[in-house]
Amino acid sequence: MSDLDSTSTLRKALAAYATGVAVVTARAPDTRPVAMTVNSFTTVSLQPPLVLWSAHRGVGPFDAFQAATHYAVHVLHAGQEATALHFARDVEDKFTGVAYVDGNHGLPLLDDFSARFLCQVEQRLNGGDHLMLLGRILEMEHRPAEPLIFHDGRFRPV
Repeated sequence: MSDLDSTSTLRKALAAYATGVAVVTARAPDTRPVAMTVNSFTTVSLQPPLVLWSAHRGVGPFDAFQAATHYAVHVLHAGQEATALHFARDVEDKFTGVAYVDGNHGLPLLDDFSARFLCQVEQRLNGGDHLMLLGRILEMEHRPAEPLIFHDGRFRPV
């Protein structure tokens, strides 16, 4: 067995699991839009419709997501690597030069996605250096497309 105390070894082992890529958006308490790229998005339940994602405590918009009552998950499709990288940057205003519209609950909504889920936070669960946000899906839209896949530290084709 490998040493679980080695963060780099653990990270490499976890990178063996291929995931989809999503951008989660919300409104900060001061009403500015916030976003982050995640690969921790997952389905929890169909009845009721619940999803979950995890926010790293060390990123800039963490406090805004911790306080948010609603969020939107934008599942990215193949060809959106630039979008994923843009929202992964740790900068103050990720929406400069980005087209979006204000949706229900004031959520900033991106125009391009494979699937989009508008959610209300049901529970916040502490998970070490992350906060897990369990959300009830209130609205969704699906545009079938090839997924954007992340594996072993890189975007990959299907």
